[in-house]
Amino acid sequence: MTKLFVGNIPHASSETELQQWVEAQGFPVESAQIIRDRSTGQSRGFAFVVLDEASKIKDAIAALNGQRMGAES
Repeated sequence: MTKLFVGNIPHASSETELQQWVEAQGFPVESAQIIRDRSTGQSRGFAFVVLDEASKIKDAIAALNGQRMGAES
């Protein structure tokens, strides 16, 4: 299993929103996990996403690099 690091995500984002955003870019997601502070439960601004097709990781990195989640295209 290969995890894709996604940084700089909006703190108010949910795992469902993250998954939908990655899938909207054309990459089916197996799971998405936003990393949260243990004390407060607040998002730490980054997450890990597992794609359904591990072979698509490099394509996903190229497509998502520099993109902003929640920004209008």
